[in-house]
Amino acid sequence: MSYKLYGLKNCDTCRKAKKALEAAGKQVEFFDIRSEDVTDRDILLWADEAGWEVLLNVRSATWRGLTERQKADLNEDKALKLMNKHRALMKRPIIVWGSEVFVSWSKAVQESLL
Repeated sequence: MSYKLYGLKNCDTCRKAKKALEAAGKQVEFFDIRSEDVTDRDILLWADEAGWEVLLNVRSATWRGLTERQKADLNEDKALKLMNKHRALMKRPIIVWGSEVFVSWSKAVQESLL
């Protein structure tokens, strides 16, 4: 079973994660989060597993580009709709191993996967 890594092709962190996993002998499939390979259902499953607050990147340039109205009264439903519309709002990388979902390439994620 291979790791599924979801991110952006030009994201340095996603490239680092892929390279580190492969160096550790893991098989990695890469999927661009902006492609049709990622469905609304995928985002819902990731949010269910990791938590929508973890998945939503409120430090991103995409978040800063939203209107105050779009950011106001944030809840799970609204966050999921925003992430479906603006895929770059999701923290990256998102790594799926079986039924487990890991968000980001933090030291804790690295320790779990390497």
